[in-house]
Order: sequence, then structure tokens, then C-alpha cells
Amino acid sequence: MTREQSDILVRIKRAVIAGLVSFSRKARQEMDDDGLTDMDIAEAILNAPAIYKKIRSRNPFHPEKMEYLYIIQGVNLDGIFIYTKGKFIKNEDKEIFYFLISSKRSI
Repeated sequence: MTREQSDILVRIKRAVIAGLVSFSRKARQEMDDDGLTDMDIAEAILNAPAIYKKIRSRNPFHPEKMEYLYIIQGVNLDGIFIYTKGKFIKNEDKEIFYFLISSKRSI
């Protein structure tokens, strides 16, 4: 894991600890389908040793704008492997929370 990825993972984990996390409708549906709770997702992110992948994506609401999505695979305290994909949301260049786009059991 690069130094940049390590720093980003620390920021993500701090956002989770502070409760600065929000879930998309899709993430909530995936969680419901898999019987996962907010705590399961938090535990998996906090237990993750690294960012699995960082991808560039276009924001569907602002197609001219590129953004980074972070894929994290971790294990909750019950040993369930969980996949998450999320991004930081900013308001006037100030980070306000980590937004989960996808949260489900890892295959």
C-alpha cells in the first residue's frame, strides 16, 4: 500500500469512528439483502488492512467532474467478508463525510 493510500484509509477510518458516514439507497438495499447493519460495515472498514482499489469515476450528477472511489474489503467481528465502495463528499473544499455507494457481502 502506498503512503497516499495509507493516509486515505486513515481518513476513511476516522470518518467512520466519528460517525461521518452516509449510505446511498443502493448501499442500503444491498445491506438489507445481505442482512448487514451499519455496525457490520463500520467494523469491516475499521478492520481493513488496506484500500483494495482506487478508481476514477464520473459523477452522474456532474458528468464533467471526475472523482475517486475507494474499494475496501474487510471483515466484521463475526468474520463476514464485506465489500464497500465509497467516496468523500466535500462542501466548498471542506470534507464533510464518507459516502458509501455500495456495501455488501464480499463474494
